[in-house]
Amino acid sequence: MSKSFSPARKGAVQILTQVLGEARPLSEAATRLDALEPADRAAAQRLAADVLRGLERADRVLKPHLRKAPGLVVMNALRLGTIELCAGGAAHGVVNDLVNLISAGKRTQQFKGLVNAVLRKVAETGPTEWQKLRIPRLPKWLRGPLVEAWGPQAVAAMEAAHFAGAPLDLTAKGDPAALAEATGGTLLPTGSVRLSGGQVSALPGYDTGDFWVQDAAAALPAKLLGDVTGLTVLDMCAAPGGKTMQLAAAGAQVTALDLSHARLGRVEENLSRTRLTATLVADDALEHAGAYDAILLDAPCSATGTIRRHPDLPHLHQGERIGALIGLQQDMLDHALSLLKPGGLLVYATCSLIPDEGECQIDEALKRHTGLTVEPPEAAWIEEPWRSDEGGLRLRPDFWADRGGMDGFYMARLRKS
Repeated sequence: MSKSFSPARKGAVQILTQVLGEARPLSEAATRLDALEPADRAAAQRLAADVLRGLERADRVLKPHLRKAPGLVVMNALRLGTIELCAGGAAHGVVNDLVNLISAGKRTQQFKGLVNAVLRKVAETGPTEWQKLRIPRLPKWLRGPLVEAWGPQAVAAMEAAHFAGAPLDLTAKGDPAALAEATGGTLLPTGSVRLSGGQVSALPGYDTGDFWVQDAAAALPAKLLGDVTGLTVLDMCAAPGGKTMQLAAAGAQVTALDLSHARLGRVEENLSRTRLTATLVADDALEHAGAYDAILLDAPCSATGTIRRHPDLPHLHQGERIGALIGLQQDMLDHALSLLKPGGLLVYATCSLIPDEGECQIDEALKRHTGLTVEPPEAAWIEEPWRSDEGGLRLRPDFWADRGGMDGFYMARLRKS
């Protein structure tokens, strides 16, 4: 008779093996756990994210107890056990569960003794060793450019924010203060509502479409367009729809553009739940035609500003795509300007920490386009350290450290004469 083990832990090991072995995004790997109940799937994703955040520390704790690393599945089980034990998990439950999990696999059952012995040693000494270790660092391919751009102290603070993870931020369809009161959240200076966590669909106002999940930093580019009442606005890379909903709620006539029909399906679902309307267009952004009063271009990028929410990102590539993304951003910005009516306003944004995807793009665009100017935004919620030299806003994960941080973002307002 086989011994039982936690479905969530099994799912977490499966996710980790796909992320670290196949470079598959964590969210995509989690959706492949079809056999799990939704609660177990969510728990598996949460456990896998914890391991990815603490991977460097976990491997350092494990190293003295391993002559050589076992196969990836077994190693991931050891990493998961180490993370749980060092966080105060009950040794009996964690160790026995993972031994049973490894015993159940034909290719891994021979390692059950190793898993048992190593995790029992970790249970004894791991929590103390854990506290002595440094905050996990970004990989060299990313850390080097960021240190060059922002300095070692700022990058260390960003890494601390990544390790801490992210709270849950909501954008209100209506009054944010009322949403904060209804959900027990904290109203941030920018108008987002922040919670420590929880099941989103169980929050008051979810079924009636009173809010949507959106990091506080991600909610700011749409705000930079100002009063959009009655204006035709193009949300150029719309999915999953947070910015589209912001613009629609503010009274704009929104065209939500995205290349993927499937991703636009998510936008449609979100609009339906929040009872907002927009025109959805599946098209290549570089081939789209039209004329708009205002445009929001949240361009495809390295997403390096979202690592606190997506700890799998540093493990998925080595930065080899960034050069191509920079070229795509330039092309999309140029085309977006061709769709903008004279006198119109364009907000360019990326959720990247790399200046080549933000500040440098604006500097180069100003050289390419005569009559294009940057309008530094003025709003009560803007803090001076956010302002960048060329007139945009540079947000970083280490900002608002006492409030739980924010995603890294760059954004700038461009006026076409």
